[in-house]
Amino acid sequence: MSDIVKIFDTTLRDGEQSPGASMNTAEKLRIATQLEKLGVDVIEAGFPAASEGDFEAVSEIAKKITQCEIAGLCRTSKNDIDRAWAAIAHAARPRIHTFIATSDIHMKYKLNMDREQVIRATIEAVTYARTLTDIVEFSAEDGSRSDRDFLCQVFDAAISAGATTVNLPDTVGYAIPHEFAELVKYVMKHTSHMDKAVLSVHCHNDLGLATANTLAAIAAGARQAEVTVNGIGERAGNTSMEEVVMALKTRPNFFPMTTNIDSTKIYPISRLVSMITGIIVQPNKAIVGANAFAHEAGIHQDGMLKNPMTYEIMQPETIGLSSNKLVLGKHSGRHALKSHLKEMGYDLSDDELNLIFTKFKDLADKKKHVLDEDLEALVNEGLLRTTDIFCLQYLHVSSGTTVSPIAGVKMTINGRPIEGTAYGNGPIDAAFIAISELTRTKSELLRFSVSALTGGTDAQGEVTVRLRENGLVALGRGVDADIITASAKAYINGLNRLEYLKENPFQASEVL
Repeated sequence: MSDIVKIFDTTLRDGEQSPGASMNTAEKLRIATQLEKLGVDVIEAGFPAASEGDFEAVSEIAKKITQCEIAGLCRTSKNDIDRAWAAIAHAARPRIHTFIATSDIHMKYKLNMDREQVIRATIEAVTYARTLTDIVEFSAEDGSRSDRDFLCQVFDAAISAGATTVNLPDTVGYAIPHEFAELVKYVMKHTSHMDKAVLSVHCHNDLGLATANTLAAIAAGARQAEVTVNGIGERAGNTSMEEVVMALKTRPNFFPMTTNIDSTKIYPISRLVSMITGIIVQPNKAIVGANAFAHEAGIHQDGMLKNPMTYEIMQPETIGLSSNKLVLGKHSGRHALKSHLKEMGYDLSDDELNLIFTKFKDLADKKKHVLDEDLEALVNEGLLRTTDIFCLQYLHVSSGTTVSPIAGVKMTINGRPIEGTAYGNGPIDAAFIAISELTRTKSELLRFSVSALTGGTDAQGEVTVRLRENGLVALGRGVDADIITASAKAYINGLNRLEYLKENPFQASEVL
Protein backbone atom coordinates (compact mmCIF):
# COMPACT_ATOMS: atom_id res chain seq x y z
CA MET A 1 0.00 0.00 0.00
CA SER A 2 1.33 3.43 -0.97
CA ASP A 3 2.49 5.79 1.77
CA ILE A 4 1.46 8.78 -0.37
CA VAL A 5 -2.05 10.16 0.01
CA LYS A 6 -3.18 11.90 -3.17
CA ILE A 7 -4.92 15.22 -2.70
CA PHE A 8 -7.82 15.67 -5.11
CA ASP A 9 -8.99 19.27 -4.90
CA THR A 10 -12.56 20.02 -5.94
CA THR A 11 -12.75 23.67 -4.85
CA LEU A 12 -13.50 24.71 -8.43
CA ARG A 13 -16.30 22.16 -8.84
CA ASP A 14 -17.92 21.08 -5.58
CA GLY A 15 -16.68 24.17 -3.74
CA GLU A 16 -18.31 26.43 -6.32
CA GLN A 17 -21.65 24.83 -5.46
CA SER A 18 -21.68 26.82 -2.22
CA PRO A 19 -24.72 29.12 -2.50
CA GLY A 20 -23.66 32.24 -4.39
CA ALA A 21 -20.02 31.22 -4.79
CA SER A 22 -19.93 31.25 -8.59
CA MET A 23 -16.57 32.17 -10.12
CA ASN A 24 -15.70 33.46 -13.56
CA THR A 25 -12.98 31.98 -15.74
CA ALA A 26 -10.28 34.47 -14.67
CA GLU A 27 -10.97 33.77 -11.00
CA LYS A 28 -10.90 30.01 -11.53
CA LEU A 29 -7.60 30.27 -13.41
CA ARG A 30 -6.07 32.27 -10.55
CA ILE A 31 -7.12 29.62 -8.02
CA ALA A 32 -5.99 26.75 -10.26
CA THR A 33 -2.55 28.36 -10.62
CA GLN A 34 -2.21 28.56 -6.84
CA LEU A 35 -3.44 24.97 -6.42
CA GLU A 36 -0.68 23.88 -8.78
CA LYS A 37 1.90 25.71 -6.65
CA LEU A 38 0.35 24.18 -3.54
CA GLY A 39 1.12 20.75 -4.97
CA VAL A 40 -2.28 19.10 -5.25
CA ASP A 41 -2.26 15.92 -7.32
CA VAL A 42 -5.60 16.47 -9.04
CA ILE A 43 -7.61 19.61 -9.77
CA GLU A 44 -11.26 18.90 -10.48
CA ALA A 45 -11.75 21.97 -12.64
CA GLY A 46 -15.50 21.71 -13.08
CA PHE A 47 -18.52 19.98 -14.56
CA PRO A 48 -18.18 20.80 -18.29
CA ALA A 49 -21.72 19.68 -19.19
CA ALA A 50 -23.25 22.01 -16.60
CA SER A 51 -22.86 25.25 -18.57
CA GLU A 52 -20.89 26.98 -21.31
CA GLY A 53 -19.08 29.01 -18.66
CA ASP A 54 -17.99 25.89 -16.81
CA PHE A 55 -16.83 24.28 -20.05
CA GLU A 56 -14.77 27.35 -20.92
CA ALA A 57 -13.18 27.53 -17.48
CA VAL A 58 -12.24 23.83 -17.45
CA SER A 59 -10.79 24.15 -20.94
CA GLU A 60 -8.66 27.17 -20.04
CA ILE A 61 -7.37 25.50 -16.88
CA ALA A 62 -6.50 22.36 -18.85
CA LYS A 63 -4.44 24.47 -21.24
CA LYS A 64 -2.52 26.31 -18.54
CA ILE A 65 -1.85 23.78 -15.75
CA THR A 66 0.91 21.25 -16.43
CA GLN A 67 1.93 19.82 -13.04
CA CYS A 68 -1.43 18.41 -11.91
CA GLU A 69 -3.99 16.05 -13.36
CA ILE A 70 -7.02 18.01 -14.56
CA ALA A 71 -10.34 16.27 -13.97
CA GLY A 72 -13.68 16.96 -15.57
CA LEU A 73 -16.76 15.60 -13.83
CA CYS A 74 -19.44 13.86 -15.89
CA ARG A 75 -22.40 11.55 -15.47
CA THR A 76 -22.31 8.11 -17.09
CA SER A 77 -23.94 9.30 -20.32
CA LYS A 78 -21.85 9.38 -23.51
CA ASN A 79 -22.77 13.02 -24.13
CA ASP A 80 -21.50 14.04 -20.69
CA ILE A 81 -18.27 12.10 -21.16
CA ASP A 82 -17.71 13.62 -24.60
CA ARG A 83 -18.26 17.10 -23.17
CA ALA A 84 -15.82 16.48 -20.33
CA TRP A 85 -13.21 15.10 -22.72
CA ALA A 86 -13.57 18.05 -25.09
CA ALA A 87 -12.77 20.36 -22.16
CA ILE A 88 -9.76 18.47 -20.75
CA ALA A 89 -8.32 16.79 -23.88
CA HIS A 90 -5.45 19.26 -24.20
CA ALA A 91 -4.40 18.88 -20.54
CA ALA A 92 -0.95 17.47 -19.87
CA ARG A 93 -2.59 14.83 -17.64
CA PRO A 94 -6.36 14.60 -18.29
CA ARG A 95 -8.66 12.66 -15.94
CA ILE A 96 -12.28 11.78 -16.69
CA HIS A 97 -14.34 11.53 -13.50
CA THR A 98 -17.66 9.78 -14.10
CA PHE A 99 -20.29 8.91 -11.50
CA ILE A 100 -23.64 7.27 -10.87
CA ALA A 101 -25.69 6.76 -7.71
CA THR A 102 -25.57 3.34 -6.02
CA SER A 103 -27.82 3.68 -2.95
CA ASP A 104 -31.26 2.08 -3.12
CA ILE A 105 -33.01 5.38 -2.39
CA HIS A 106 -31.17 7.19 -5.21
CA MET A 107 -31.59 4.36 -7.70
CA LYS A 108 -35.33 4.13 -7.02
CA TYR A 109 -36.36 7.77 -6.73
CA LYS A 110 -33.75 9.64 -8.78
CA LEU A 111 -32.46 7.27 -11.44
CA ASN A 112 -35.45 4.94 -11.77
CA MET A 113 -32.92 2.16 -12.41
CA ASP A 114 -32.31 -1.25 -10.89
CA ARG A 115 -28.95 -2.62 -9.79
CA GLU A 116 -28.19 -4.41 -13.04
CA GLN A 117 -28.85 -1.24 -15.02
CA VAL A 118 -26.51 0.73 -12.78
CA ILE A 119 -23.73 -1.83 -13.18
CA ARG A 120 -24.25 -1.87 -16.94
CA ALA A 121 -24.14 1.95 -17.10
CA THR A 122 -20.95 1.93 -15.03
CA ILE A 123 -19.20 -0.56 -17.32
CA GLU A 124 -20.25 1.28 -20.48
CA ALA A 125 -19.18 4.68 -19.16
CA VAL A 126 -15.79 3.60 -17.83
CA THR A 127 -15.05 1.48 -20.91
CA TYR A 128 -15.82 4.42 -23.18
CA ALA A 129 -13.86 6.89 -21.02
CA ARG A 130 -10.81 4.61 -21.20
CA THR A 131 -10.82 4.93 -25.00
CA LEU A 132 -10.17 8.65 -24.45
CA THR A 133 -7.68 8.70 -21.55
CA ASP A 134 -5.74 6.27 -19.39
CA ILE A 135 -6.77 8.11 -16.21
CA VAL A 136 -10.40 7.39 -15.30
CA GLU A 137 -12.08 7.81 -11.94
CA PHE A 138 -15.46 6.29 -11.07
CA SER A 139 -17.59 7.48 -8.16
CA ALA A 140 -20.51 5.72 -6.49
CA GLU A 141 -22.75 8.61 -5.48
CA ASP A 142 -24.25 8.18 -2.00
CA GLY A 143 -21.82 5.33 -1.46
CA SER A 144 -21.95 5.54 2.34
CA ARG A 145 -25.67 4.65 2.26
CA SER A 146 -25.31 1.93 -0.37
CA ASP A 147 -25.56 -1.80 0.22
CA ARG A 148 -21.98 -2.93 0.95
CA ASP A 149 -21.94 -5.95 -1.30
CA PHE A 150 -23.54 -4.09 -4.19
CA LEU A 151 -21.03 -1.27 -3.73
CA CYS A 152 -18.21 -3.77 -4.05
CA GLN A 153 -19.83 -5.25 -7.19
CA VAL A 154 -20.03 -1.81 -8.80
CA PHE A 155 -16.44 -0.99 -7.90
CA ASP A 156 -15.27 -4.35 -9.24
CA ALA A 157 -17.13 -3.70 -12.50
CA ALA A 158 -15.62 -0.21 -12.77
CA ILE A 159 -12.06 -1.43 -12.16
CA SER A 160 -12.47 -4.33 -14.58
CA ALA A 161 -13.66 -1.81 -17.20
CA GLY A 162 -10.51 0.28 -16.67
CA ALA A 163 -11.07 2.69 -13.78
CA THR A 164 -7.78 3.65 -12.14
CA THR A 165 -9.49 5.26 -9.13
CA VAL A 166 -12.77 4.37 -7.46
CA ASN A 167 -14.32 6.93 -5.14
CA LEU A 168 -16.50 6.26 -2.10
CA PRO A 169 -18.48 9.45 -1.35
CA ASP A 170 -20.34 10.26 1.83
CA THR A 171 -22.61 12.43 -0.31
CA VAL A 172 -25.02 13.59 2.36
CA GLY A 173 -22.58 13.71 5.30
CA TYR A 174 -24.30 10.79 7.02
CA ALA A 175 -21.34 8.63 8.05
CA ILE A 176 -19.68 8.34 11.47
CA PRO A 177 -15.86 7.89 11.53
CA HIS A 178 -15.76 4.36 12.98
CA GLU A 179 -18.57 3.25 10.66
CA PHE A 180 -16.91 4.84 7.62
CA ALA A 181 -13.55 3.24 8.41
CA GLU A 182 -15.24 -0.17 8.63
CA LEU A 183 -16.91 0.44 5.26
CA VAL A 184 -13.54 1.31 3.69
CA LYS A 185 -11.99 -1.86 5.11
CA TYR A 186 -14.91 -3.91 3.81
CA VAL A 187 -14.59 -2.44 0.33
CA MET A 188 -10.83 -2.97 0.32
CA LYS A 189 -11.29 -6.61 1.31
CA HIS A 190 -14.29 -7.58 -0.81
CA THR A 191 -13.62 -5.77 -4.10
CA SER A 192 -11.73 -8.44 -6.00
CA HIS A 193 -9.66 -6.09 -8.21
CA MET A 194 -9.03 -3.39 -5.61
CA ASP A 195 -5.27 -3.87 -5.92
CA LYS A 196 -5.49 -2.41 -9.45
CA ALA A 197 -6.98 0.93 -8.41
CA VAL A 198 -6.71 3.68 -5.80
CA LEU A 199 -9.56 3.97 -3.32
CA SER A 200 -10.67 7.58 -2.83
CA VAL A 201 -13.09 9.17 -0.36
CA HIS A 202 -15.22 12.28 -0.73
CA CYS A 203 -16.92 13.43 2.47
CA HIS A 204 -19.46 16.14 3.21
CA ASN A 205 -19.71 17.99 6.50
CA ASP A 206 -23.41 17.89 7.37
CA LEU A 207 -22.66 16.45 10.83
CA GLY A 208 -19.34 18.26 11.17
CA LEU A 209 -17.44 15.00 10.58
CA ALA A 210 -16.04 15.37 7.06
CA THR A 211 -12.40 15.67 8.12
CA ALA A 212 -12.77 12.98 10.81
CA ASN A 213 -14.35 10.59 8.31
CA THR A 214 -11.66 11.28 5.73
CA LEU A 215 -8.86 10.66 8.22
CA ALA A 216 -10.55 7.48 9.44
CA ALA A 217 -10.79 6.31 5.83
CA ILE A 218 -7.12 7.05 5.20
CA ALA A 219 -6.14 5.08 8.30
CA ALA A 220 -8.29 2.21 6.95
CA GLY A 221 -6.59 2.18 3.55
CA ALA A 222 -7.95 4.96 1.33
CA ARG A 223 -5.16 6.73 -0.56
CA GLN A 224 -6.93 9.69 -2.15
CA ALA A 225 -8.75 12.44 -0.27
CA GLU A 226 -11.19 14.68 -2.12
CA VAL A 227 -11.17 18.09 -0.47
CA THR A 228 -11.80 21.81 -0.88
CA VAL A 229 -9.90 24.86 0.31
CA ASN A 230 -11.49 26.18 3.54
CA GLY A 231 -13.93 23.26 3.37
CA ILE A 232 -16.33 25.21 1.13
CA GLY A 233 -19.11 23.42 -0.72
CA GLU A 234 -22.86 22.99 -0.86
CA ARG A 235 -24.86 22.75 2.36
CA ALA A 236 -22.34 22.42 5.24
CA GLY A 237 -19.37 22.05 2.89
CA ASN A 238 -16.74 19.44 2.08
CA THR A 239 -13.68 18.00 3.76
CA SER A 240 -11.23 20.82 4.44
CA MET A 241 -7.96 20.45 2.53
CA GLU A 242 -5.89 22.25 5.15
CA GLU A 243 -7.25 20.14 8.00
CA VAL A 244 -6.47 16.81 6.32
CA VAL A 245 -3.01 17.88 5.16
CA MET A 246 -1.95 19.30 8.52
CA ALA A 247 -3.40 16.37 10.48
CA LEU A 248 -1.25 13.99 8.42
CA LYS A 249 1.75 16.28 8.77
CA THR A 250 1.33 16.89 12.51
CA ARG A 251 0.59 13.30 13.56
CA PRO A 252 3.05 11.11 11.60
CA ASN A 253 3.13 8.65 14.49
CA PHE A 254 -0.53 7.88 13.82
CA PHE A 255 -0.55 8.48 10.05
CA PRO A 256 2.65 7.06 8.50
CA MET A 257 1.73 8.70 5.19
CA THR A 258 2.62 11.94 3.45
CA THR A 259 1.18 14.19 0.76
CA ASN A 260 2.79 16.20 -2.02
CA ILE A 261 1.44 19.45 -0.57
CA ASP A 262 3.75 22.40 0.16
CA SER A 263 2.08 23.39 3.43
CA THR A 264 3.62 26.88 3.38
CA LYS A 265 1.22 27.70 0.54
CA ILE A 266 -1.89 26.81 2.58
CA TYR A 267 -2.63 30.18 4.17
CA PRO A 268 -2.18 32.23 0.96
CA ILE A 269 -4.58 30.05 -1.02
CA SER A 270 -7.06 30.05 1.85
CA ARG A 271 -7.10 33.85 1.69
CA LEU A 272 -7.36 33.84 -2.10
CA VAL A 273 -10.36 31.50 -2.16
CA SER A 274 -12.08 33.50 0.57
CA MET A 275 -11.57 36.75 -1.28
CA ILE A 276 -12.69 35.44 -4.66
CA THR A 277 -15.79 33.59 -3.44
CA GLY A 278 -16.75 36.14 -0.80
CA ILE A 279 -17.10 33.33 1.76
CA ILE A 280 -15.44 34.59 4.93
CA VAL A 281 -13.35 32.13 6.94
CA GLN A 282 -14.73 31.96 10.47
CA PRO A 283 -12.20 33.27 13.03
CA ASN A 284 -12.01 29.98 14.95
CA LYS A 285 -11.65 27.85 11.80
CA ALA A 286 -8.96 25.19 12.29
CA ILE A 287 -5.57 25.90 10.66
CA VAL A 288 -6.46 29.07 8.69
CA GLY A 289 -8.87 31.00 10.94
CA ALA A 290 -7.77 34.39 12.28
CA ASN A 291 -7.69 32.99 15.82
CA ALA A 292 -5.98 29.69 14.96
CA PHE A 293 -2.65 30.93 16.35
CA ALA A 294 -3.97 33.60 18.74
CA HIS A 295 -3.54 33.26 22.50
CA GLU A 296 -5.35 35.53 24.92
CA ALA A 297 -5.46 33.63 28.20
CA GLY A 298 -2.64 34.74 30.50
CA ILE A 299 -1.50 31.21 31.33
CA HIS A 300 -1.35 30.41 27.63
CA GLN A 301 0.66 33.53 26.87
CA ASP A 302 3.11 32.74 29.65
CA GLY A 303 3.60 29.22 28.33
CA MET A 304 4.02 30.49 24.77
CA LEU A 305 6.76 32.88 25.79
CA LYS A 306 8.65 30.06 27.47
CA ASN A 307 8.10 27.49 24.74
CA PRO A 308 5.64 27.88 21.81
CA MET A 309 5.01 24.13 21.78
CA THR A 310 3.23 24.39 25.13
CA TYR A 311 0.10 25.59 23.35
CA GLU A 312 0.88 25.32 19.64
CA ILE A 313 1.03 21.91 18.00
CA MET A 314 2.00 23.55 14.69
CA GLN A 315 4.23 26.48 13.89
CA PRO A 316 2.50 29.31 12.00
CA GLU A 317 5.30 29.28 9.42
CA THR A 318 4.35 25.75 8.34
CA ILE A 319 1.15 27.03 6.75
CA GLY A 320 2.67 30.21 5.32
CA LEU A 321 2.14 32.61 8.21
CA SER A 322 5.34 34.51 8.92
CA SER A 323 6.00 36.95 11.73
CA ASN A 324 8.82 38.55 9.74
CA LYS A 325 6.74 40.65 7.41
CA LEU A 326 8.18 43.26 5.07
CA VAL A 327 6.51 46.58 5.82
CA LEU A 328 5.33 48.37 2.69
CA GLY A 329 4.39 52.03 2.56
CA LYS A 330 4.21 54.98 0.21
CA HIS A 331 8.01 55.05 -0.23
CA SER A 332 8.24 51.39 -1.26
CA GLY A 333 9.23 50.79 -4.86
CA ARG A 334 8.02 48.53 -7.64
CA HIS A 335 10.74 45.93 -6.98
CA ALA A 336 9.85 45.61 -3.28
CA LEU A 337 6.19 45.22 -4.15
CA LYS A 338 6.90 42.59 -6.81
CA SER A 339 9.18 40.65 -4.46
CA HIS A 340 6.64 40.67 -1.65
CA LEU A 341 3.75 39.66 -3.91
CA LYS A 342 5.83 36.76 -5.21
CA GLU A 343 6.41 35.58 -1.63
CA MET A 344 2.65 35.70 -1.18
CA GLY A 345 2.19 33.46 -4.23
CA TYR A 346 1.39 36.08 -6.88
CA ASP A 347 3.76 35.85 -9.83
CA LEU A 348 2.57 38.86 -11.84
CA SER A 349 3.44 39.93 -15.36
CA ASP A 350 4.90 43.40 -15.92
CA ASP A 351 1.53 44.74 -17.06
CA GLU A 352 -0.23 43.25 -14.05
CA LEU A 353 2.42 44.63 -11.71
CA ASN A 354 2.08 48.11 -13.19
CA LEU A 355 -1.68 48.03 -12.59
CA ILE A 356 -1.33 46.84 -9.00
CA PHE A 357 1.54 49.26 -8.31
CA THR A 358 -0.64 52.23 -9.24
CA LYS A 359 -3.42 51.03 -6.93
CA PHE A 360 -0.84 50.29 -4.23
CA LYS A 361 0.47 53.87 -4.34
CA ASP A 362 -3.07 55.25 -4.10
CA LEU A 363 -3.74 53.10 -1.04
CA ALA A 364 -0.38 53.92 0.55
CA ASP A 365 -1.32 57.60 0.43
CA LYS A 366 -4.36 56.79 2.56
CA LYS A 367 -2.81 54.51 5.19
CA LYS A 368 0.61 54.35 6.80
CA HIS A 369 1.36 50.67 6.27
CA VAL A 370 0.00 48.39 3.55
CA LEU A 371 -0.41 44.86 4.92
CA ASP A 372 -0.72 41.48 3.21
CA GLU A 373 -4.50 41.54 3.48
CA ASP A 374 -4.53 44.91 1.68
CA LEU A 375 -2.33 43.56 -1.11
CA GLU A 376 -4.56 40.52 -1.55
CA ALA A 377 -7.54 42.83 -1.95
CA LEU A 378 -5.68 44.91 -4.53
CA VAL A 379 -4.76 41.84 -6.58
CA ASN A 380 -8.28 40.47 -6.37
CA GLU A 381 -10.00 43.69 -7.40
CA GLY A 382 -7.32 44.76 -9.85
CA LEU A 383 -6.83 41.56 -11.82
CA LEU A 384 -9.97 39.46 -11.53
CA ARG A 385 -12.71 41.89 -12.51
CA THR A 386 -11.61 43.04 -15.94
CA THR A 387 -14.71 41.84 -17.82
CA ASP A 388 -17.41 43.20 -15.51
CA ILE A 389 -20.58 44.55 -17.11
CA PHE A 390 -21.15 47.10 -14.35
CA CYS A 391 -18.25 49.28 -13.15
CA LEU A 392 -18.23 52.05 -10.54
CA GLN A 393 -16.61 55.30 -11.68
CA TYR A 394 -17.72 57.80 -9.05
CA LEU A 395 -19.65 57.88 -5.79
CA HIS A 396 -20.68 60.86 -3.69
CA VAL A 397 -22.95 60.65 -0.65
CA SER A 398 -24.43 63.21 1.68
CA SER A 399 -25.87 62.18 5.02
CA GLY A 400 -26.30 63.40 8.57
CA THR A 401 -28.75 64.04 11.40
CA THR A 402 -30.39 67.00 9.68
CA VAL A 403 -30.28 66.02 5.99
CA SER A 404 -31.92 63.33 3.91
CA PRO A 405 -29.30 60.76 2.78
CA ILE A 406 -28.60 61.08 -0.94
CA ALA A 407 -26.11 59.33 -3.21
CA GLY A 408 -24.78 60.39 -6.60
CA VAL A 409 -23.38 57.53 -8.66
CA LYS A 410 -21.56 57.41 -11.98
CA MET A 411 -21.03 54.02 -13.61
CA THR A 412 -20.18 52.40 -16.90
CA ILE A 413 -22.46 49.66 -18.18
CA ASN A 414 -20.82 47.64 -20.94
CA GLY A 415 -18.45 50.56 -21.34
CA ARG A 416 -21.22 53.17 -21.64
CA PRO A 417 -21.16 55.96 -18.99
CA ILE A 418 -24.33 56.63 -17.02
CA GLU A 419 -25.06 58.52 -13.81
CA GLY A 420 -27.90 59.23 -11.42
CA THR A 421 -28.91 60.07 -7.85
CA ALA A 422 -31.24 58.55 -5.27
CA TYR A 423 -32.44 59.13 -1.71
CA GLY A 424 -32.43 56.39 0.91
CA ASN A 425 -32.76 55.60 4.62
CA GLY A 426 -28.99 56.01 4.95
CA PRO A 427 -25.98 56.63 2.70
CA ILE A 428 -25.52 52.94 1.85
CA ASP A 429 -29.22 52.44 1.15
CA ALA A 430 -29.18 55.53 -1.08
CA ALA A 431 -26.12 54.24 -2.97
CA PHE A 432 -27.73 50.82 -3.48
CA ILE A 433 -30.97 52.37 -4.76
CA ALA A 434 -29.07 54.58 -7.20
CA ILE A 435 -27.04 51.61 -8.48
CA SER A 436 -30.16 49.46 -8.81
CA GLU A 437 -31.91 52.16 -10.83
CA LEU A 438 -28.91 52.70 -13.11
CA THR A 439 -28.42 48.99 -13.76
CA ARG A 440 -32.18 48.31 -13.98
CA THR A 441 -31.81 45.27 -11.76
CA LYS A 442 -34.35 43.97 -9.22
CA SER A 443 -32.19 41.89 -6.89
CA GLU A 444 -33.09 41.27 -3.26
CA LEU A 445 -30.44 41.91 -0.61
CA LEU A 446 -30.36 38.79 1.57
CA ARG A 447 -27.30 39.57 3.66
CA PHE A 448 -25.00 42.49 4.36
CA SER A 449 -21.88 42.15 6.51
CA VAL A 450 -18.94 44.44 7.16
CA SER A 451 -15.57 43.85 8.79
CA ALA A 452 -12.10 45.36 8.90
CA LEU A 453 -9.36 43.69 6.86
CA THR A 454 -6.72 44.65 9.42
CA GLY A 455 -6.47 46.46 12.73
CA GLY A 456 -6.26 50.21 13.21
CA THR A 457 -8.54 53.12 12.41
CA ASP A 458 -7.09 53.36 8.90
CA ALA A 459 -7.98 49.74 8.08
CA GLN A 460 -9.75 48.98 4.84
CA GLY A 461 -13.36 47.93 5.23
CA GLU A 462 -14.49 44.63 3.72
CA VAL A 463 -18.16 44.31 2.80
CA THR A 464 -19.88 41.11 1.73
CA VAL A 465 -23.41 40.96 0.33
CA ARG A 466 -25.66 38.11 -0.77
CA LEU A 467 -28.10 38.95 -3.57
CA ARG A 468 -30.99 36.99 -5.06
CA GLU A 469 -32.76 37.59 -8.36
CA ASN A 470 -35.16 35.22 -10.15
CA GLY A 471 -33.99 32.26 -8.06
CA LEU A 472 -30.29 32.96 -8.65
CA VAL A 473 -28.08 33.74 -5.65
CA ALA A 474 -24.69 35.46 -5.81
CA LEU A 475 -22.17 36.78 -3.33
CA GLY A 476 -20.53 40.16 -3.79
CA ARG A 477 -17.45 41.55 -2.09
CA GLY A 478 -15.90 45.00 -1.94
CA VAL A 479 -12.91 46.50 -0.17
CA ASP A 480 -12.07 50.16 0.36
CA ALA A 481 -10.75 52.53 3.01
CA ASP A 482 -14.21 54.15 2.86
CA ILE A 483 -16.89 51.74 4.05
CA ILE A 484 -19.63 53.28 1.91
CA THR A 485 -17.49 52.91 -1.21
CA ALA A 486 -16.70 49.33 -0.16
CA SER A 487 -20.44 48.69 0.13
CA ALA A 488 -21.09 50.04 -3.36
CA LYS A 489 -18.25 47.90 -4.76
CA ALA A 490 -19.66 44.80 -3.05
CA TYR A 491 -23.15 45.45 -4.41
CA ILE A 492 -21.86 45.96 -7.95
CA ASN A 493 -19.67 42.86 -7.69
CA GLY A 494 -22.74 40.86 -6.66
CA LEU A 495 -24.73 42.24 -9.58
CA ASN A 496 -21.92 41.26 -11.97
CA ARG A 497 -21.93 37.74 -10.55
CA LEU A 498 -25.68 37.55 -11.07
CA GLU A 499 -25.23 38.59 -14.69
CA TYR A 500 -22.62 35.86 -15.08
CA LEU A 501 -25.05 33.29 -13.67
CA LYS A 502 -27.77 34.47 -16.05
CA GLU A 503 -25.46 33.86 -19.00
CA ASN A 504 -24.05 30.64 -17.55
CA PRO A 505 -26.88 28.83 -15.74
CA PHE A 506 -25.36 26.09 -13.60
CA GLN A 507 -27.17 22.76 -13.49
CA ALA A 508 -26.13 20.73 -10.47
CA SER A 509 -29.09 18.48 -9.77
CA GLU A 510 -26.73 15.53 -9.35
CA VAL A 511 -23.70 15.94 -7.12
CA LEU A 512 -21.24 13.83 -5.18
